[in-house]
Amino acid sequence: MTLALLLAIEGRVQGVGYRDWMRRQARRFGVAGWVRNRPDGSVQALVAGPTDSVRRLIAACHRGPLLARVARVTETPGAAPETLDFERLADG
Repeated sequence: MTLALLLAIEGRVQGVGYRDWMRRQARRFGVAGWVRNRPDGSVQALVAGPTDSVRRLIAACHRGPLLARVARVTETPGAAPETLDFERLADG
């Protein structure tokens, strides 16, 4: 089964390498989608793939990279991305 979710990741998640870290983790777990910074200081990501892989990535997102301090990860249903890769998008 494939799961697609839009994530809002809040806390100290900008300026700590979160997007590059998440890209590496997504590729490691075989998850497609994208990640970008939001003007409000959060990180937004679309993640899609096998349910188990997506859930493992989300569990990792709650921890984040070493310098991050994740306060909350909010999930909402998302549409499958157009690519099978995981991309870092421009801020938006």
